[in-house]
Amino acid sequence: MCGIVGYIGHRDAYPIVLKGLQRLEYRGYDSAGIALYNDGELKVSKTKGKVADLKAKIESENNTAGTLALGHTRWATHGVPNDVNSHPHMSNSGNLVIIHNGIIENYESLKKELKARGYTFESDTDTEVLVNLIEDVSKKENVRLGKAVQIALNQTVGAYAIAVFDKTKPNEIVVARLGSPLAIGVGEEEFFIASDASPFIEFTSNAIYLEDGEMAVVRRHKGVKVRKIKDDQLVDPYVQELQMNLEQIEKSNFDHFMLKEIYEQPSAITDTYRGRLLVNEGIIRMAGVDDNLERFLNARRIVIVACGTSWHAGLVAEYIFEDLARIPVEVEYASEFRYRNPIINSDDVVIAISQSGETADTMAAIKLAKEKGAFVFGVCNVVGSSISRETNAGAYTHAGPEIGVASTKAFTTQITVLTLIALKLAKAKGNISNTDFHMHLRELEMIPHKIEVALEANEHIKEVAFKYKDARNCLYLGRGYNFPVALEGALKLKEISYIHAEGYPAAEMKHGPIALIDENMPVVVIATRKGHYEKVVSNIQEIKSRSGKIIGIVTEGDTSVRDLADYVIEVPDTIESLTPLVTTIPLQLLSYHIAVMLGKNVDQPRNLAKSVTVE
Repeated sequence: MCGIVGYIGHRDAYPIVLKGLQRLEYRGYDSAGIALYNDGELKVSKTKGKVADLKAKIESENNTAGTLALGHTRWATHGVPNDVNSHPHMSNSGNLVIIHNGIIENYESLKKELKARGYTFESDTDTEVLVNLIEDVSKKENVRLGKAVQIALNQTVGAYAIAVFDKTKPNEIVVARLGSPLAIGVGEEEFFIASDASPFIEFTSNAIYLEDGEMAVVRRHKGVKVRKIKDDQLVDPYVQELQMNLEQIEKSNFDHFMLKEIYEQPSAITDTYRGRLLVNEGIIRMAGVDDNLERFLNARRIVIVACGTSWHAGLVAEYIFEDLARIPVEVEYASEFRYRNPIINSDDVVIAISQSGETADTMAAIKLAKEKGAFVFGVCNVVGSSISRETNAGAYTHAGPEIGVASTKAFTTQITVLTLIALKLAKAKGNISNTDFHMHLRELEMIPHKIEVALEANEHIKEVAFKYKDARNCLYLGRGYNFPVALEGALKLKEISYIHAEGYPAAEMKHGPIALIDENMPVVVIATRKGHYEKVVSNIQEIKSRSGKIIGIVTEGDTSVRDLADYVIEVPDTIESLTPLVTTIPLQLLSYHIAVMLGKNVDQPRNLAKSVTVE
């Protein structure tokens, strides 16, 4: 959940690490710090607040010299956000400095042992315990830093991505990972360390992604040596070419990353189905499915595991798989799945969905499913991520980097991939006619254009946002395929505006939520002219009779809901299974504009981080 950055080489390290922290601030933004080494002197600057606060502090102290640096932007786990608990942390001797993403679960017992040996602690963090444990091992065992890190990590329980530096050995940084991502950028006699590749994309296109349970010693002139933490086995690292560019991680002319990513959805969905959706040939080509088609076709059921927005995409997929492919589907919160001793069989297919490919609960669910013999298929966005490596097969969404904490294009591209899989299985099982199959292919190909049309309602949505920005509560209602969209719309409003919102199946309103409706309650109703349209109109009439304020998401040209609603937002017509891809667009924009009007930090909402890599 935190962001870590490091550099060792021939350039000035400070601007590289600072810019890297700015790019990783979506991973945590309650405190930040940088350690700089220059000619025998190690300077550590850190502060509560954002990276901008750190920049002002460092530059006011004129503390920017050095060709080796470690930086950290924090999402607090152990210890409240303040200057003392900020990273980097130093050992008692002042020689070792560490940055850490993750949680050391047995830190209390380790801290007690270290205190008994005379160590003292300034912070409340588990990270300060770890750096002093490494120092203690180094002294007792009389070993170099790399070996000390290895021994110390074999005594810890938890998750981590760490980078450690010893100022008495200024030509190396030791890194390690277990359960949290870590990439090493490889340049010409220079190396970059980061939670993902965005901090070093303009300097090198080559990266090593450490696997779980691996560590590396990164030496200024000698390169990278990787080994297993547990058994000390040397590993031949795989250097892969990065598939992102600098333009993808900049805001361009948009005020926020979230708005940029909302508007990127037409191109992101096109990239998602490019090379897979072959409309003229009437086929769907997906290597991960093609190579394992029998496993899917013979599956007793599909179990989808995910968290947050990805879980909502999984709910949409449940409708699609059961409706088109006629395969039973269960959708599980990964955080619950991993702890409730689920019944999983060898003829089950488990689909794990995660934007980052690093979500800790989803990773744990994958490992559990594999232990029980299931075939595990991953759907994620980040090439080289942990989920892409841990699953038996998978498909990338190719959405491009998503920096805004509130997911937008991740949701629609995940639905696109899952729709492609469901259609492919439906065709292979003979559960869809050729006519319907080709109609679905043509409609899916047209979705990017239809989203562009939906985005044209932006100014009207601003007017609606202004009307309801001061609401304290909000209900979102949908039926069938659009019930998960109601959940996702409510989540977006909660995440970035801090307005309480709940999503419900429209028919469930009578079973409790209707008691909340009065003249102060905005109710967003997804009422496209598909599926259960007449029943949704009846639900709207029930709300209207109780003075509720209705915002209808309707199909172009609708008149029935327009006559009942206070505001309507039109979306283009499409087949029922694809309506979530267009109905979610106005809900994203509505949440965005309300949050902006309330003065909220849209890209960095409080208490949240983009990638949840700890429990």
